[in-house]
Amino acid sequence: MSTSNDLGQWYKSIPPITRTWFTACVVVPFATRFKIVNPINLTLHVRPIIRRFQIWRLLTCLLFYPLSFDYLINLYFLYQYSSRLETSTFDGKPADYVFCLFFLAICNILLGIILSISVLMEAMIFSVMYIWCQLNKETMMSFWFGMQFKAMYMPWVLLLFRWVISNTLQVPLCGIIVGHLYFFLAFKYPQDFGGAHFLQTPSFLYRYFPNDRASVSGFGTPPPPTARHPDDPENNDRNPGRQIFGGRGHVLGGN
Repeated sequence: MSTSNDLGQWYKSIPPITRTWFTACVVVPFATRFKIVNPINLTLHVRPIIRRFQIWRLLTCLLFYPLSFDYLINLYFLYQYSSRLETSTFDGKPADYVFCLFFLAICNILLGIILSISVLMEAMIFSVMYIWCQLNKETMMSFWFGMQFKAMYMPWVLLLFRWVISNTLQVPLCGIIVGHLYFFLAFKYPQDFGGAHFLQTPSFLYRYFPNDRASVSGFGTPPPPTARHPDDPENNDRNPGRQIFGGRGHVLGGN
């Protein structure tokens, strides 16, 4: 009973948008394990989308991943980095975060069609991870065997790790490219180059996902005044160090 209560409390503590995404990424793959749906009907293929109007593939290809150890790692990273992004840069701005995920999804789907990638859950997670790492680039991370590096290098370290264990780079690299595109258009170009805000959250999203605080508005803006600068290593999670795949009690990214 206590374990069940702890699990329920943990689940409720996940930020709402991340919780929805996390839940969908659990339900969809397990639906294939229990043979409720055929996994071949969930992947991204243009012909059935156009000829048979199987529009749902545009969504399920972002949520489906074959059940494996890689799936568990991806699910953990989804929880960790989407939660951090939602409760820091997008704190109080759910509409902006929904639009962020929508932009990442559209771009990853386009790349998936061009490169014939049928499963894009990992690419979406790498996109979110890349954005968080760039906004917290001075945060020190720890990898296996005590190796330490700044967060800005973490996506590339994990890309190399992915290549070592599975001999593939295409999917996570697509996620990094899309994450960089969003980061440049939403943050770097407007703030560092004085350029226009090309990414603007549609106004109708604010009706469905109103800002949690009246003082928080806009899109692609730095954290509120009470927070530190995004590059400050003590920003967001207020923890100057991170652990990835090891360390003192911190596993796969730390807490």
